Amino acid sequence: MGRAEVGTPKYLANKMKAKGLQKLRWYCQMCQKQCRDENGFKCHTMSESHQRQLLLFADNSKRYIDDFSGEFAKGYVEILRRQFGTKRVAANKVYQEYISDKNHLHMNATRWLSLTGFVLWLGKTGQCVVDETEKGWYITYIDRDPETIARQEKMAKKQKMDKDDEERLQEFIEKQVERGKKDEETAGSSTGGGEFVRENEEEKIKLKINLAGTSKKEAIFKKPALLTKRPAEDSGSAEKRSKREKEARRISALDDIIKTEESRKERTNRKDYWLKEGIIVKIVSKSLAEGKVYKEKAVVQEVIDKYRAKVKLLETGKKLEVHQDDVETVIPQIGKEILVLNGAYRGSKAVLKSLQEEDYSVTIEISEGPLTGRQVDRVRYEDISKLY
Repeated sequence: MGRAEVGTPKYLANKMKAKGLQKLRWYCQMCQKQCRDENGFKCHTMSESHQRQLLLFADNSKRYIDDFSGEFAKGYVEILRRQFGTKRVAANKVYQEYISDKNHLHMNATRWLSLTGFVLWLGKTGQCVVDETEKGWYITYIDRDPETIARQEKMAKKQKMDKDDEERLQEFIEKQVERGKKDEETAGSSTGGGEFVRENEEEKIKLKINLAGTSKKEAIFKKPALLTKRPAEDSGSAEKRSKREKEARRISALDDIIKTEESRKERTNRKDYWLKEGIIVKIVSKSLAEGKVYKEKAVVQEVIDKYRAKVKLLETGKKLEVHQDDVETVIPQIGKEILVLNGAYRGSKAVLKSLQEEDYSVTIEISEGPLTGRQVDRVRYEDISKLY
């Protein structure tokens, strides 16, 4: 029976069948031929062309397997790099994307017997970071492209320079504040020249003046008031008042600088992720572990990526992998140590000073770094959590 002519219903039906994926067991990698059913595959294996391909494979099987393995790995990693980048993703999800191409190279022609073996090989060769979970194997692509590495180094250098600038600015602000405090303490110790006042404005004196072309005349003027110093007590008070006003203006200017810097840091450090190692969190997802760990507290042991982490339950010691949406922060008692997770002071350790339950905020005091002792008001509940 001959082939269907182009444009006939039979031809179109054959094209539609050939478009989708067929069963893997009816595919011949050496001949790159996909058969539709068992009978077709049996006829293919008995054909002369297939027998010739088998003879070629038998002559140098290792070379063929190595070539097939290299092609499979290259295609798989290319899908991972192009579609997922350096994000952590399920290995099977990448595999499904790879085999969605009808002309992909099948894994049964490679050295790996299963996807697990291939994933472990990716980890051993340093191409990916591999970890196993209850949901299967997860991989994270390691981008070793020179341009990417150079771009990351440039970004890290810029962040370091920005951080150094911030630290220098903070030190400058602290020095200015300390200097202002010292000036305020010593403002009353020094005194300056006092003001002069008139004692008696009514006393009169006589002056004799010679005017050209006229005779001597006696003119009577009011005597200028004698100038004397105010008492030292009044002078000192004025001096202190002037110093206090000047210091108040200086502190006000410093407060404006600090507020401006805090606003800038708030915009820079405000992120949509907040998980950090060493903090205590509360499970709020009823679907996690079938609801058996609902409202239990746990400590974050490892942050897997920006949004996921491995935690250990405080009561049972059971370990889980959670998303940040599955947990919430824990507010400790007043006086306990906390970690700032978001906002201007992200990453800073602090002490909880007070609670403002009406607007769900707290007041904290920074306990480490150049800003030690600084109090920050109206910090949101979700921006801090208790340290383990």
